[in-house]
Amino acid sequence: MESLVLLKVGDLARRTGLTVRTLHHYDEIGLLKPSGRSEAGYRLYSQADVQRLHGIQTMRQMGLALSDIGALLAGEGMAPERIIGQQIRSLDQQITQATELRGRLTMLRDGLMAGADPDMGNWLEALALMTTYGKYFSSAELKHIFQNWNLIEADWLVVKDLVRSAMDRQLAPDTPEVQALAYRWMALMLHWMNGDLDLLERWGHMFRTEPTTHGRNHAPPGDMIEFIETAIKLRMALLEKYLTRDDLRALGHVPYTQWAALEEDVQQLLGRAVPPHHPNARAAALRWNALFDQLTRGNPPLRQKLVVASANEPLLQAGSPLSAPVRAYLHAALAHAAPVTKPTSAKTTLSPTH
Repeated sequence: MESLVLLKVGDLARRTGLTVRTLHHYDEIGLLKPSGRSEAGYRLYSQADVQRLHGIQTMRQMGLALSDIGALLAGEGMAPERIIGQQIRSLDQQITQATELRGRLTMLRDGLMAGADPDMGNWLEALALMTTYGKYFSSAELKHIFQNWNLIEADWLVVKDLVRSAMDRQLAPDTPEVQALAYRWMALMLHWMNGDLDLLERWGHMFRTEPTTHGRNHAPPGDMIEFIETAIKLRMALLEKYLTRDDLRALGHVPYTQWAALEEDVQQLLGRAVPPHHPNARAAALRWNALFDQLTRGNPPLRQKLVVASANEPLLQAGSPLSAPVRAYLHAALAHAAPVTKPTSAKTTLSPTH
């Protein structure tokens, strides 16, 4: 059942980014007539009106004249699936001009930006988010970003809770715990964007400059962004002393769960006082070596840069997913596991983000 909430023309203009004059014009030409009037004569818009406005605006972005839009909409019901389907059919006829818009409509239809059964609030939010995202990304980029979310979602939700806990305890950005979280955050973000630093920087810029995106679509709130970016900037400043942007783009991704499993296994070896030359210790060292190769995509020069960076920068080591005792043990064990490329430091780097 349609919501009984009605919006005044000023409220609708403000929440959709249109001008009151534009809405008045749509009314005057019969393109978007408000469903009601207040006792004082003010225009009042319903959920169905907002849905129709969505159709009008998206077809305007496609380049259709208002008279053509009116003809397309005349005599048809305004159910969400019908208007979206109608727009997609129109877009298919003008594919070159409509590529960007069609991508956004497809995301809306598939529930990436609005719910499966949107109410007025969902439609208003969708209109606003389409406008905001469109300032920074093409529809193809947005589709990639949203579809890749499942790659990091499980670990992301964990990291976000851990960051909130660190904030509640007022931990400083340069503490080992926060630096470890900064590493995980950075690694996840870069993996999400497939190593595309430019895309990642635009995403971060959007969240810094568009407060309406905070807390939406799994996005962190503004205070969390500010907190973790302070910690990340410390790491990035150190990394950029040793690595170029091309080096950062070339980094691979190692899921945190793999580092955590290695940490746990080696802690058990240490607890049982298993010597570094033992076969189990050598096997753990080879796993460590393989993860380091995965991080650097088998690139020896990049690997060496990371080794030098972590050896020279204690703050990078502070954020390592492996503890110092584990790294020391693995380093000793790796000496007995030749012939392999030997990392002189643990995986203490990070994959950049934001």
